Amino acid sequence: MRDFVAVDWGTSSLRAARIDGSGQVLAQRASERGILTVPVGGFPGVLEEICGDWLLESATLCLVSGMAGSRQGWREAPYVACPAGFAEIAQGLSWVEPRRIALVPGLCCELRGVPDVMRGEEVQVFGAMDLLGEREGVFVLPGTHSKWVQVRNGRVQSFATFMTGELYALLRQHSILARTLPAEHGTLEEEAFTRGVLHARETASLLHAAFSTRTLALFGRLPAQALGSYLSGLVIGEELRMRDPAIRSVVLIGSPALTQRYALALRTLGCTSRVLGDQASWRGLWALAQTLELP
Repeated sequence: MRDFVAVDWGTSSLRAARIDGSGQVLAQRASERGILTVPVGGFPGVLEEICGDWLLESATLCLVSGMAGSRQGWREAPYVACPAGFAEIAQGLSWVEPRRIALVPGLCCELRGVPDVMRGEEVQVFGAMDLLGEREGVFVLPGTHSKWVQVRNGRVQSFATFMTGELYALLRQHSILARTLPAEHGTLEEEAFTRGVLHARETASLLHAAFSTRTLALFGRLPAQALGSYLSGLVIGEELRMRDPAIRSVVLIGSPALTQRYALALRTLGCTSRVLGDQASWRGLWALAQTLELP
C-alpha cells in the first residue's frame, strides 16, 4: 500500500502522522488546533495547514479519527453499534473527499439499557490488537473519560466509560478539598497513591472516601505534598473497584503519566497489565487502511 496520512483530531489538540506502506511512522506533527478552535467551515484549512504537504499527491489516503467526526466537528460520522470490527468501521467511514479523506466513526453500545459512546479510542484498541497480535481481552484507556473495552474474536463487544479524570479535576479544583491540596500536582507519591486505591476498595463509596483527603490533612496523617496522589488513588481506585474480579490482566493504552498510575493501582489489586502509548493510534489507522479496497 502507498504512504498515507493518519490524523487523531480531538477536542483540544490535533496529531498527525505520515505512515509508509509497511506501517512505519515516517514523521509526526502536533498542534493545539483541536475541534473547539476551528470555526464552521474551517476544518479543510486547518488540515491543509498541518499536513497539506503530505497530501499533495492526489492519490494519498487520509483517515481522521476522534472528535472531528462528532456533531461539533468537521462532519458527523454516525456511531457504529457494537459488536464491531474493522469491517463495520470501514463501512461507517464518512468520506469528505471520496476515496481520499475520510472521518472514522466512533462506536456505541448499550449497558443496562443506557447508551455509551466513544470516538478515537476504538482506533487505539484496534491498533493495540494489531501490535500485540491479540484478538481477545480487556483494553483500558485512562483519561478524562476512561474506557474499559471488552474484545472477543477481534471485535469490540462492549465498553464502559468512567468520568475518572474529570471527577478528579472537579474535586481538586472546585470542592472543599481544593483548600487543602497544593496548587501544583507534583510527582507521584506511590505510598499515598496506593493508600488511596486501597481505601476506595474498603469504603466502596467515593462520596464517603473523598472527604478523607481533608481529614487526613487536618490530623497530620498525610503531608500536603502527598494529598494529590492520595486523591488520585481514591478516584482511580473507585474506577477499578467496579472491575470484574475475573479480569486478571489488561492492556493499558495512554500517556506514560496515566498508565504508570493505572499499572500501579492494578498491581496493588492483584491485576497485571501491559502498556502501549501513542503508537496504538497510528497502528490502528494504518491497519484500518489495509482493509480498504482502493485503487
